Amino acid sequence: MTTAPTLTTERLRLRPYRIEDFETIAALMASDWSVHMGGPFTHEQTWAYFASEVANWPLRGHGGWSVELADGTFAGQVSVNRMAHWPETELGWTVWPAHEGKGIAFEAAQAARDWAFGPGGLSTLVSYIAPGNARSVALARRLGAVDDAEAPLPEGETRADTHVYRHPKPEHA
Repeated sequence: MTTAPTLTTERLRLRPYRIEDFETIAALMASDWSVHMGGPFTHEQTWAYFASEVANWPLRGHGGWSVELADGTFAGQVSVNRMAHWPETELGWTVWPAHEGKGIAFEAAQAARDWAFGPGGLSTLVSYIAPGNARSVALARRLGAVDDAEAPLPEGETRADTHVYRHPKPEHA
């Protein structure tokens, strides 16, 4: 697969990234909002992140999606990704602050997870979450993931930096 497939849910469309998405992502990644992802990030660091989300599709068969509301509003991103320093493929999500608390991250992450275990062909999936990121921990648990204290960590990280939540394969996938 060379690009992200478009996935649709009841309220959302997960679509391939477009260059027009970059500046929105860069602005948010430069702010304190990105602290649980290791930020704030420079414009250059965000470009590397953005480009890797796109490049993972032809290289690994999975990567990132932009999340749009039914009206076309760019509301966040979700990904099924494996960066070079990660021991496993990760399900990650980000919803822009104006759209938090509306179930968008859950709906997008559920669609990406179902794709990963279905058409994506994966047999395992984790989420790497900073211990202080209570919202992401709650979402991982809502998706059915459990803290896997035995899972390998990304290179250079410790259990104080990162918790690994393992996602079960859905019954319908």
